[in-house]
Amino acid sequence: MKKNKDIRIHGRGGQGSVTAAEILAVASFYDGLYPQAFPSFGVERRGAPVSAFCRLSDKPIRLREQIYEPDFLIIQDATLLTSDPAIKQGVSKDTVILLNSEKTDWPTIAGAHLCTVPATKIAMEKIGKPFINTALLGAFAGLSGLVSLTSLKKAVCERFTGALTEPNLSALQAGYDFIKENYQILYEN
Repeated sequence: MKKNKDIRIHGRGGQGSVTAAEILAVASFYDGLYPQAFPSFGVERRGAPVSAFCRLSDKPIRLREQIYEPDFLIIQDATLLTSDPAIKQGVSKDTVILLNSEKTDWPTIAGAHLCTVPATKIAMEKIGKPFINTALLGAFAGLSGLVSLTSLKKAVCERFTGALTEPNLSALQAGYDFIKENYQILYEN
């Protein structure tokens, strides 16, 4: 890895943005990387915009700041594209955006690569509730190649126990499969 890989996750309170960053960090640790995950809250309430960050490296990470120029942007709620200007901060033609949406004809942001995954639809089918973070993490693994599906499954099993385990694993796999069927890996380490 030539430099840290910076992932910024945008969602709304209650959608699991912080949980997604934590699961991604744990999975990357299992893959032998050095991870860092942390949230950023404004007004803490369900439905308010939330950001979470995950930084991955093959060397210890000394940097302790938010991610201003993401390599990857995961957007859990497409309405944030028009309502939260922070989403576009630092996005460039080198950024890969993963958007939770069934719609595929979104305008580009700063020439970035935009990929959509119907994470809400997947979550409703596999989990029975709109818990979209595991579907998006599966899609991220399939798209980026930065973290293995095996390690993500292990991290999901640790995070979600009992009756939540199998549905979340199923959503994770479905997100991964969707990306592999519809997109190429756009970003190489």
